[in-house]
Formats: sequence, C-alpha cells, structure tokens
Amino acid sequence: MSSKNQKTISSLQMLQSSMKWHHMENKAASLWEAYTGMISYQSMILAINSSYVEPALQYEIQLQLIELSFKMVFSIPSFDEVKARGAGAEDTTDLVSLYQNILNIYEDTLLILVSKDLYKLQILKEMAVWMSEDRFYLQARGMVTISRVLSFASKKVRGYTSVDAPCLGVLAAELSLLCSHDDPSITHQASLGLYHLLCIAKCQSVEIEKNKTAKLADCGSGCHLSPPSEVDFLPKSLQQNRNKIAQSVGQTLLPSLLTDFVWSLLRKMSSSDYKTASEASSILNLTLEKYALKVTRVCKIVDAIYKQLYENCYHSMKQALLRIIALLACTSPKKVMFQLMDYPVPADNTLILMWQAAGSESSVAPQVLKTILLILKGKPGQMEENQLDRRRCSLDATSMMPVVASQVLCILLPVDSYRKAVTQFFPELLVSLMLQLFYSTQLRLEPEARPFSYALDALRVLLTCSGLQHVDMTLKKRNCWSQFSQPLYHHHWVYLIAKALSEHNFPQFPETLYYLYKLSVDGPRRSEDSIITTIFLTELLNNFFKDPFPEEFLVLYKNWINDSNPAVCKLSLQKIASMAPVINEIENVSSILLAILGAFHSKDKTVVARALFTLRKLLGRLDKMTYSTLCTQIASSYYPLMDHSNGGIRSMAIRHFGDLLNDMNRYMCLLSPVVLGALVPLVLFLEDVEKRVVKACRYTLEICASQLKWSTSYLKKDETYCFERVVLNICNNLLISYKSYVKDLISDTLGFLGSSRTYLKRAAIILTGYLAAMSDHLLFKNEIEVMFEAIERVRRDKDPEIQDLAEKTHGILKKIAHSMISSTIKQSFQKMVKNIYVKRLKPIYYYNWPQDETDSPADRETEKEGCMEENPEDFPDEAY
Repeated sequence: MSSKNQKTISSLQMLQSSMKWHHMENKAASLWEAYTGMISYQSMILAINSSYVEPALQYEIQLQLIELSFKMVFSIPSFDEVKARGAGAEDTTDLVSLYQNILNIYEDTLLILVSKDLYKLQILKEMAVWMSEDRFYLQARGMVTISRVLSFASKKVRGYTSVDAPCLGVLAAELSLLCSHDDPSITHQASLGLYHLLCIAKCQSVEIEKNKTAKLADCGSGCHLSPPSEVDFLPKSLQQNRNKIAQSVGQTLLPSLLTDFVWSLLRKMSSSDYKTASEASSILNLTLEKYALKVTRVCKIVDAIYKQLYENCYHSMKQALLRIIALLACTSPKKVMFQLMDYPVPADNTLILMWQAAGSESSVAPQVLKTILLILKGKPGQMEENQLDRRRCSLDATSMMPVVASQVLCILLPVDSYRKAVTQFFPELLVSLMLQLFYSTQLRLEPEARPFSYALDALRVLLTCSGLQHVDMTLKKRNCWSQFSQPLYHHHWVYLIAKALSEHNFPQFPETLYYLYKLSVDGPRRSEDSIITTIFLTELLNNFFKDPFPEEFLVLYKNWINDSNPAVCKLSLQKIASMAPVINEIENVSSILLAILGAFHSKDKTVVARALFTLRKLLGRLDKMTYSTLCTQIASSYYPLMDHSNGGIRSMAIRHFGDLLNDMNRYMCLLSPVVLGALVPLVLFLEDVEKRVVKACRYTLEICASQLKWSTSYLKKDETYCFERVVLNICNNLLISYKSYVKDLISDTLGFLGSSRTYLKRAAIILTGYLAAMSDHLLFKNEIEVMFEAIERVRRDKDPEIQDLAEKTHGILKKIAHSMISSTIKQSFQKMVKNIYVKRLKPIYYYNWPQDETDSPADRETEKEGCMEENPEDFPDEAY
C-alpha cells in the first residue's frame, strides 16, 4: 500500500473516531485530550516520514514528537481507573474503547515507522529508557507496545538481505533487566520482547555468516563455517532466568551489539537503585564469563570502570566492577593491561586494586606477564618509532608505561598464583628490569614519580620470588642497591649483579644464558640496550667458562666488533684481547682478525684505537702459519690509519706496521710491495707536528730500510737528521733497486698535495720534486701534465714557503717537459743511457738543511741546471 493511500485511510479513521467519541469530552477530559493530541502528533510524524527531509534530521524531529506522545499516552489513568469513571455500561464501554484507541494510535505510529525503516527500532530503546527513568509511566502497557513492535519487526526481517538495527544491544540490556521485574506482566512482556529482539539479531548473524562464506568461496578457502543455530528457546525461559538471558544474548548478538549490551549494563551498575545495579551486575558477570572474547572496545570499558571507582571509592558495586576487570583480563589480557598502565605515575589505590583484579586468575598469569614484558621493551619518556608495536588505547608523546609496569610487577610477582609463571619468564624479567633500571637512572622526573625505585624494587622482588634471596642480600651488603642512581656508578652495577648471581650459582643460569644468546642474535631494540646485555653476558661467561668461549658466543663477539654502539665495540674488543694467550685454540681465528680490521673504519676514534691495540696483542701470540696468510691484508689495512685525523691513531698505526714487518721478517719477499705501498705516508709524516708520530715514522722507516737492505744511518743520527736528507737517500735507493714503483709513489704523493695540513703539503711538494727528478726518463707526457696541474694549484697557496717550494718543483717539471721536445731518437738514446748508467741525486731544495753541511757554489749551480750528477759534455748534441 502506498504511503499516500495509507495516510488518507488513517485520516478517515481518525475523523470517524472523533465523531464517535465527541460526546465523551466532558466525561473524561484527560482521555479526550490524549486522544486528540495523539491524532495531531501522528499526523505530523507521518507527514515528516513522507517528506524529503534528511534522514538524520527526520529521525530527530520524529523522536521529539514521539517523546511528547509517550509522555501523554503513558501518563493517562490506568485501565481500572478509566472503567471506574463510566456512569453506566455504555459509558464504560466507550471509555475503554477510547482508552484502547489512544494506545493503538501510538502503537500504529511506531509500526508504520518501523515498517519503513528498521533503524527506527531505536525509538523502542528510548522508550525503555524513558520508562526506567520515571516509574510514573505505565510500564506494563509500554512493554506491551515494545513487545508488539519487536514481534512485527522480527517477522518483517525474515525477507531482508540486511538489517540495520544498531540499537539492539542497548535495548537488549533494558529488556534483560525487566525480565526479572517484580510485576509478572512486565516480566512476561519483557521476555517476549527480548525473544523477538534476538530473532532479529539472529537474522543479522545469518547475513554476516553468509558474507563470510561468500568471501571464503571467492578466496578458494576450504574452511567450513557451520550455520548459526536457530533461537531454540521459548520466551518463558527468559523470565527470571539470568543464566538463560546471558547465554542467549551472548550467543546471538554480534560483537558490536554485545559490546553495547555490556556498556549499557555497566552504566546501570552505577544506578542509585541498588536492585537495578545488582541485577545488571549479575547479568553482566554471567555474560562475560562465557562471551567476554566477543566484546570490543575493552580499553574504553576498563577506563569507564576506573573512572567509576576513582570518583566513588565506596562504590556499592566495587567488587562486581573488579570482577568484570578480572573476566576481561582472562580473554583480553593484553588490552586490559595496556589500558591499566596508561595512567599517570605513581598509580593510585584504585588502579592498584584493578591491577590485582586483572592478575587474580592464575590461568591468565603467563599472558599478563607476557604483556608486561612487551611494555617493558619500551623506553620511559620516549614514544616508540613503530606505532604498530604499541597496541594502546591512547598514544601520548612521552610514555611512562614501562615505569608503571615495574610498579605492577612489585604487586603481582609475590602472588602465589604467579610463582610458576615467574619461573617460566625469569630470564626475560631479569634482563627487562635491568634495562628499565638503566633507563630510569637517565630520567629527570619529580621525586614523587620514583621511576628508579620502581624498577629497583621490582628487580629485588623478582630475586626474592625466584628463590634468590641470598643474591639480594649479597648485593645489599655491597651497597649495590643504594648506589645505582650515582652517575659515577655507570654500568658497574651490571657487573655486580652478574657476579653475585654467579657466586651463588643461580639455578636459572642455563635459561638465562639461552635467552641472552637469543637476544644477542636477534639484536636489541635500541643500541643502548646492547651494552647492558653485552656486559651481563660477558660477566656470566667469564664466571662459568674458561677462555676461549664456545664457538657460538665467539661469533657474537665477532659481530659486536662492528656494532653501532661504540661501547659495545670496545667491550667486545677488550674481551677478545683478553683471549690472546689462547688465540691459537680458536678454530676460525681468521674471521675474528678480519672483523677487527673492519673496526679500523669506525668513526669513533676510541674504537679504532682499541681495535689497533687488540690486533697488536693477538698478532703477538698468533702462530706464524696463520699470520703469514693474513699479513699482507693486515699490513695494507694500516695505510688509511696512517693519515688519520687523530695523532694517537696515526702513531699507533705507523708503529704497528713496523712491528708487523719485524714479526714477518722471514716473509719479506711477500711484504716488499706492502712496504713500498706505505713508503709515501711514512716519509711525509716525518714532518708531523706531533713528536709521537715522528718517532713512530722513524722507527718504522728504520725497519723498512733494514728489510730492503738500505742504509739507516740518516735516520739514527739525531744531530744530522734532516727531512730532505731522508727523502734524498730514499729516492737514491729507489732509483737503484725499485724504480719500477716510482710512478705509483708519485701518484700517492700527489694525493697529499690537497691536504689541509701545511706540513703534509710542504713535505709532499719536496717528495714530488725528487721523485720527478729521479724518474725523468720514465715519465710520459700525459703523466707530466698531471703533475704540472697538481703543482700549479699549490703555487697559489697562501703560505710563502709552500709557494717557494712549489716554484722549484715546477721548474724541475718544466725542464723534464722541455727535454721531451727533442727528437724521438734523442729521447730514446737518453733513456737507454740513463737506464744503464744510474746517477745519484743531489739536494734540490735545501729545506732545513743542516748549516754546517753546505754544498759548494758549483754544486748549487748544478742544482739549478739539473739535479743529477751528470756532465752535459758527456752527451754532446753531435751524438744524437
């Protein structure tokens, strides 16, 4: 039937009824007023229902009109009072008929609205709320109306493909309370209404199951979903039967609706009417015992309970509310514990009660501890980078949840039901609390926050509950507990704890060692975590194992050599250095040595220095066979460090290079190229401003010279020592025995011309000049051009001394380039002669030359004309 025809028929019926009962106006004014008012309200409600008003606004207006209608209809006199007003049988019949028609109009209005839109079942929820708020209204008659409308809706939805009725959860809560009403008629109607409501909800469940099945079919899943069961109970079974109500509602309602049901009952528990609050508590507890897993928004429920208990510490339903926390914790321990730890530090008494309730069930103890351990992975006062790892109900900028978790452990660990779980999670709890202790000492909070104390207390409680009271007492006697917060104490407390545990031979050692190994392999969440675990593991291994450690742990130390945390690198290198006496007992010692070479590239100079020291200590004990296979690679690894920005590292690298040559003097045939490869920095850093570097260079150059069978007198005599004299002697030796390496040496030297250090630039110019002078017959035109370009840049240097030296070198290069202009035959002849007859170099620059050793003017003139001891008359032009 169209809405237009329905509206016309309704209007005609109203007109006929008005004519029929017009004579009753004087006899029952209140009934007549309610009747005419209902006709007016129904017209407006139905008119709005047929309009094009936005649905949300339409519902809001209709709800206001229905509320006015409700107050008018259900505040009229009771049925017995209406019958008593009749003067005779005919009047009584008319009054009863008028009374019934008023109720019918209201009911018909609701039926029309619901028939158009099931969403407007929401009105029934509002009706139930209005009736519960004021007992003046006719509850029995109101329940009849609600029951009938729900009955109509339950029949209507059977043909629907979807049901939009989000109010069912709240309405179910209201009806479930009325199912235990003192008035049997109300109980009867409430049970009927709840039965029909569950039939509607069942249709929603069926539709959800169909959608799930369809999705699984599309995905090709072979999983079988059993069809939802029918509502297999009678309405009468719901009367005064809380168990049946809880079972039916929990089984039938969808999670979102069941959550609304729980929310509504939770609010009822704060009712001033103790009977209502008690009834709500009973039904809610029975529901959560079996169906808490279906409830969503657990965090908000927990927060609501906290607010209720916090605002009223003498809440009549305190124990019942705490029981709800316990039930939710059994199925959703992670959500409950996360929410309970998301409150300010320190926790108040209400929160402590809720913690105790959440951890009261022994079956849930492992899950609670797992959740606490997950929270303890966080760093107090810092937001996690990965928000997915923090499944919290609120995300603040600076989380103090780990501090709260430490406080929770102080409360839960001593509980008997947690003893077994504590044994299971001892290693994780121990390490997590040690990390929290480390973090807490770095926090700057108000004294009352006591973050340090909570972590410390939790650690001591853990030791006590794990049968390690003697460890606690030992640490107390050594004043360990009282010194944690002192800055000078730093990481020393980690050593003390590990030592105390080892002294008492704690029985949890195997599990703890396995956990530390696993944690080390997987890698810590933060780099600062690794230093605590590394110190702890190292001290335990020192106390329970002899060097060298088992291979599995040596791999860890090898990996830690190049850790992102410099403190871990140094700790690992220090431990490996201590294994020097047994280094040859390690199977794969080569991999450890290569890992140490990798630490040479660290940006932290202390790590590089420690790596140099460790390597030198190991090489001093390493067997020569293994040493010989690695000596070339190790020697070349010193090259970059010879030019390190830190003077201490430069001197160590240079000196250790010399020590390596001494160690491997029998393998000089292998090391000659390595020595020549290091020759340039060894020579140039003789001009270093730091004396320790100069001493190291002279020490190593003396070793190199003796290995290469060169004279070393110019290095040993301090009174006649001169940098240019060293360069001159080395170049003369190179010219005799290693001139094939000269081009490589020139290339290395040119690289130092761009240095920002003046002394290096000056030394490189001098060395470049001598290398060019001695190899003029070996260089090609393009090579000279490269050298010209490099020297040209330093000719413009601000330092006048560098300019002067560069000019002299430029002159040498210019003369070599000029000689290349002559005929090809002449050049070839000159090169052949110079390859046969080697002439020694003479001083060129006289840079810092000893004053008592000056050459004759003739020699100086020779230096201007050429730097070889050659007479031009030996090669007259006619010879070419």
